[in-house]
Amino acid sequence: MSNQGQDKYVLAFDHGTSGVKAAICSMKGEVLDFVFEETSLFLKGEGGAEQDPNDWWKAVLETSKRLIDKEMVSTDDIIAISCSSQWSGTVPVDQEGNHLMNAIIWMDSRGAHYLRKTLSGFPKIAGYPLKDVIRFIYKTGGAPGLSGKDPISHILFLKYEHPEIYENTYKFLECIDFLNFKFTGKFAASTTSIMLHWVTNTRTIHNIHYDKSLIKRLKIDKKKLPRLKGPNEILGTVSSEIADQLGLNSDVKVVMGAPDLLSAVIGSGAVMDYQGHVYIGTSSWVICHVPYKKTDISHNMAAIPSAIPGKYFVVNEQESAGACLNFLRDNILYNENEKYFGNPEVYKMFDEIVERVQPGSGRVIFTPWLYGERTPVEDHTVRGGFFNVSLSTKKEHLIRAAFEGVAYNSRWVMECVESFIKRRMDSLNMIGGGAQSDIWCQIYADVLKKTIRRVKDPIQANARGAALLASVALGYITFNDIPKIIQFSGTFRPIPENSRIYDQLYKEFLQIYKKNRKIYSRLNTMEI
Repeated sequence: MSNQGQDKYVLAFDHGTSGVKAAICSMKGEVLDFVFEETSLFLKGEGGAEQDPNDWWKAVLETSKRLIDKEMVSTDDIIAISCSSQWSGTVPVDQEGNHLMNAIIWMDSRGAHYLRKTLSGFPKIAGYPLKDVIRFIYKTGGAPGLSGKDPISHILFLKYEHPEIYENTYKFLECIDFLNFKFTGKFAASTTSIMLHWVTNTRTIHNIHYDKSLIKRLKIDKKKLPRLKGPNEILGTVSSEIADQLGLNSDVKVVMGAPDLLSAVIGSGAVMDYQGHVYIGTSSWVICHVPYKKTDISHNMAAIPSAIPGKYFVVNEQESAGACLNFLRDNILYNENEKYFGNPEVYKMFDEIVERVQPGSGRVIFTPWLYGERTPVEDHTVRGGFFNVSLSTKKEHLIRAAFEGVAYNSRWVMECVESFIKRRMDSLNMIGGGAQSDIWCQIYADVLKKTIRRVKDPIQANARGAALLASVALGYITFNDIPKIIQFSGTFRPIPENSRIYDQLYKEFLQIYKKNRKIYSRLNTMEI
């Protein structure tokens, strides 16, 4: 690892569902400062979820200006821009790059019907025609999610329900690729951002390319897909217009970057094979790198290309994690209290309350499936709830149960990952907003029966990962340097007596899904 460039910086972006964060980062991943701005989410009927790309871009410009105006570093020393962004989103744009409608984001399942119709045929395995199982798994390692939340389903939804938008689309861009276009004026997708379209052949990790037969099978137009570049490549320099607006030099490089999951892996420091990390934000996931291509179709898991050249990674994700605390705060506890509604300071109150409640929450179990699930079961009709509530149950039990329920689901997710890699992960690096909570980290250690290592400034993992990708792309560090760079702010080890309680409740957590999944399906598909 060279000392060269220690006074050079990256303007890194962490674009999530809740908003945009701009950060000034060193070439060794140190986050000097950041500015955040919220963006709106629009939930539509029948599973729709959209955001306005104009809101994203305005937030990018506003946060950048406010951050640069702090004059922490000279703009002459900002030499790169690198984005991390929410994944599995679709922005249809015309030839000038103007978006033709709101972005359809990762939560949107309206295209499920059209994907299932496109992939029709018998005999079926796990909901897919046998020929498609063989075709997709052989070439991509996975297959389009039947929940309809992948970009390919978004595109099919537009093709059949909004044909005028489909026809007028020049390119379908992922969220990160839209931001990169706004910075450079160049259309491109990375070999990582395009993955969830399921139209690239990934059998040879160093030769990922569009596959004509897959594109034909999914009945979309290849010309509407952007050219491919590696996540560590330089897309170009920032446009003169944007450079002038932000006060940057015109030779600032824009790195392709990677979506949130892939940037977070790097920002967590878990870049070696079989070294895992867990993220708790709006959603949650468990990820580790593997040196091979493999698929577990029964749990909707596959080894897919990493942002690190030559590596695959496996991810198992749950849709709702921190979102459950938001729901508890705004929809149940403080929906009419202006002081607390939408106030992030409530989370500190939650921590204090949870610390006073005994592990197990009086045997109340919370299921965090507030927006369906895609892994380890793909079930868009499953829903959340509190189970075993009695007249003796208090608010405090519900709050701790929410913390524990998210952790139970993470254990389910983690066990599938360990089965996939055929080995135990003795420790996990933890990142995300939820990792700021000492008590949640301890609950995770107790429920998962793992040592939890909290990464320093865990909420900065995505921005840090984007900056480190830029640092590698510009030659300042290598990926092998990253584990030596990442620092930790806490270590949490499982408490045996707590783990014994959670082992029992976790078994019942799994039974709740098994015994009720058909009820959820009926409730959320019936016409009333």
